[in-house]
Order: sequence, then C-alpha cells, then structure tokens
Amino acid sequence: MALDGFADHSLSRRAMQAELLDAETELELAYAWRDRRDERALHRLITAYMRLAISMAAKFKRYGAPMNDLIQEASLGLMKAADKFDPDRGVRFSTYAVWWIKASIQDYVMRNWSMVRTGSTSSQKSLFFNMRRVQARIEREAAASGENIDRHKMRQMISEEVGVPLHDVEMMEGRLSGSDYSLNATQSVEDEGREWIEALEDDGPQASETVEASHDTDTLRQWLLTALSSLNDRERFIVRERKLREDPRTLESLGNELGLSKERVRQLEAAAFGKMRKVLENNSREVRNFFA
Repeated sequence: MALDGFADHSLSRRAMQAELLDAETELELAYAWRDRRDERALHRLITAYMRLAISMAAKFKRYGAPMNDLIQEASLGLMKAADKFDPDRGVRFSTYAVWWIKASIQDYVMRNWSMVRTGSTSSQKSLFFNMRRVQARIEREAAASGENIDRHKMRQMISEEVGVPLHDVEMMEGRLSGSDYSLNATQSVEDEGREWIEALEDDGPQASETVEASHDTDTLRQWLLTALSSLNDRERFIVRERKLREDPRTLESLGNELGLSKERVRQLEAAAFGKMRKVLENNSREVRNFFA
C-alpha cells in the first residue's frame, strides 16, 4: 500500500516534510483514486496527511501503547478514509479522515488494554476514553464548592454526563481500576515464592465427594443387578435392549426379533418394570425415576 516505503523510525520525519495540499489538488487526487484507482494519487494523498495521523496518535500515548503501534493504527485509519472518501460530498479530506483515524486508534487501544475484553458498545467505548476526564472535572468542581461526593453519587453523575447506563459506569470502573497480572507471579517475598495460582480454589471434586459418588454408584449398580435377577430371560432381554443400551431399540424392532406384536412387547416391558420396582422399593426410592 501507500505506506510500504516508510520505516517506523523515519515515519514522523518524512510526514513532517510532506507537501501541504490545497483544496483543489486534494480534490484532484481524490477523484483520481476513486475513478481510476490511481495508486500514485492515493500515495500522495495519504503522505500529505500522515502528519495529521501522527498528531492524533500522540494524543493516545497516555494509554501505554507503543508510539510506533499507535502510528501504524492511525495509518490504517487514514488509508480506510482515503478508500471510502467521496469527493462529491463537498468536504475536505482531512475533516473526513479524522473520524477514521480516531476510530482505528481507539479500537487498537481497547483491544490491547487488557486480556479481558474492555468493551464493544458505543457507550462502553465512550466511557473508556472519557470516564477519567469527566471524573477529574467533577472532583475539581466539587472541591472548589466544598461539596463531598461519595462513590455512588460520582457514578451517577458520570452516567448522566457521558449519557450511558449506570451499570456500564460500574463495570468500566472495575476494568480501569488495575492492569492484568500473571497468575504465576509471586504474592510476596515473605511467601517464599508462592504464586497466586496456588491460592485459587480447586473447582474439581474433592476426595470425599469422589469416594461418596463411587460408593453410591456401586450401590445402585448392585440394586439394579438384584432387580434384574428377578426377571425371566425374555423380560431381562427387553429391559436391557430398551433401557441399558446406548442406542435403545424400538418396541417394533424387538417385536420382530421375538416374533411378538409391538403391543405385546410393551406389556412385557411394563410387567418387567413392575417386578423390578417392587425389588428396588425395598432398597431405596432414589432410582424410581429410572422407570418414569
């Protein structure tokens, strides 16, 4: 693209040395790119306004992103603006490009602020870039008037000032309160190298729960075996094929194999369940749902 010839370290210097376009020349270049896809015109147009992109990128240095990365994102926004610019609308290219450059930089900053996604809606984006500024102004005005503002009232005032829901302010306040930390970082020198990940609660089953679950499973299995032993061979076959297979068979398929009607197989199944229920009721009520 048009910026391929720029190296990161010389980009700012070259941008400052680029020509300043008057309105007529700018319009000619815009038409040449839109109508004839003239890449030389595009290169000249973008090069002339790289100083604008760099100037806007510098305003976002306080968010901790490397300046070279901010300039690259600003360049992408500038190229998108050049590609979508319509010279027939009667506005200067710089006026149109400002929105695209700013949007590209803001998206980059929000993507890289935290491993957890900071926000995606327009209200969350507005909060991310304006919340601290608005809060600082409110605090200055409160201090000047001697007013004491608690945290809840501060959130409400920010919500009204920025024009976003209160819950978005509460969410963004938490996300902006600190940066990401590695779970492998040590808690303190006194803990002899203990990492934060060691303090997390284990979500897996505890040993006692595992033992109890294994015991209950064995008990239920024994109860079922006892109940099945109360059936004759045909009833046991029907129950096994209908309830104990991973892919249960239909009444019709069993009827075809046993030489019985589908209704007769259903009757035998119901009778078998009745026999098993009587055996199981002597042990526990926990497995009654098995026959529901």
